[in-house]
Amino acid sequence: MTKTILEVIDLKKHFTSRKGIFSSFRERQSIPAVDGASFYLKENETVGLVGESGCGKTTIGRTIVRLEKPTSGKIIFDGKDITNVPTGDLRQLRGQMQMIFQDLDAALNPKMRIRDILREAINVHHKISDAETDKRIAGLLEQVNLKKSKLGNYPQELSGGEKRRVGVARVLSVGAKFIVADEPTSALDVSIQAQVVNLFRDLQKELGLSYLFISHDLRVVELISRKVAVMYLGKIVEMGLADRIANKAIHPYTHILWSSLVEKQSTEVTRNVRPAQAGSWGVFDFERPVAGCRFAPRCPVYESHGKPAVCIDPSSEPQLLDIGDGHKVACHFPL
Repeated sequence: MTKTILEVIDLKKHFTSRKGIFSSFRERQSIPAVDGASFYLKENETVGLVGESGCGKTTIGRTIVRLEKPTSGKIIFDGKDITNVPTGDLRQLRGQMQMIFQDLDAALNPKMRIRDILREAINVHHKISDAETDKRIAGLLEQVNLKKSKLGNYPQELSGGEKRRVGVARVLSVGAKFIVADEPTSALDVSIQAQVVNLFRDLQKELGLSYLFISHDLRVVELISRKVAVMYLGKIVEMGLADRIANKAIHPYTHILWSSLVEKQSTEVTRNVRPAQAGSWGVFDFERPVAGCRFAPRCPVYESHGKPAVCIDPSSEPQLLDIGDGHKVACHFPL
């Protein structure tokens, strides 16, 4: 039986901010970037995490690898509770779990050559000789299909796809088995995206890696993920096998997301797509979710049902319930 490598239980991460000209005199406002997310991930498995910008995807990833301190909830990694691991003990944890950042222009030191970037990552976590380090770097280049000649380059001298490969090589250099990949195919040409996706899949087969794959590209998520979790304003609203999420979405928000992909692929809009897109999306304040269902103000199903009070009642917020075969949805009126 496949082992569960990561379990996230009711995870919350709230930030505070002040508003206005005289902000120093104003009361702090709490912003729930992640507000009660729960899911698990098994060894050698990929879970895709999708949703609009600002929904909390990246914050979940950063909190899981403890780049952000959780407000509450639990993070169980490899059978151990790492929720409140002291800062001094995080280095050992970094050797097992790593994050590939979306903005590699910021994540890769522009003043260091690629050789030195990889060497630094290895030496921080492993006390080995220079000869062994060079041997490991050569092996990493082979694993990520990067030319040896690139070792003398600076990050700004590499293409977008080559930077992604360096990012992957760096997390592999420390021996991580669980990787949070934050938008690893963004801003890349379609052909390069395919190469990066194939690289992730090949490394997973070869090394038994587990991924939390964060992306807004639904086609890529559907292709690489076994399971998909859909986020909206800090909460997971639907979760299940990738094929079911893509083709049999039950939450109105998920249906709209994948329907938009269908429209891009075809000029002909089916009857099933039209009703879900009838609602007015409009502008929404991501910092102040409404009570009850957070999607209600933009939900066409909520409108078509005459705006029932249960959807906005603070005491009846929809919970993520299993409807069978591991498919979970948080909605009072699922499709």
